[in-house]
Amino acid sequence: MIESPSDNRAPDSRAIAARFAALSHPARIEILKHLSASCCCSCREVVDHLDLAQSTVSQHLKILVEAGLVRFEADRQRSRYAVDHAALAGVSASLRDLVNSCCASR
Repeated sequence: MIESPSDNRAPDSRAIAARFAALSHPARIEILKHLSASCCCSCREVVDHLDLAQSTVSQHLKILVEAGLVRFEADRQRSRYAVDHAALAGVSASLRDLVNSCCASR
């Protein structure tokens, strides 16, 4: 079973910024798109989809996992990765709230 950190509190500014930072690289966006197209993927499957070295993909996956946007499961010699859809929805809500709060006075 792929697990994600469980924290029901609203994310603070640092957590939100960390997730935005994780989304700030085009390769990580492409990785999220690829992972979203299937239930879960191994690092090798992501590498095969992108024109990037395995070590580069692994580093990008690590950043996405640390930001809580991707879930990780060790599966013998092949690790499995899956998008955390609730976390991405949270990023969307955080951005919407920020834009609404900044533009409310206009």
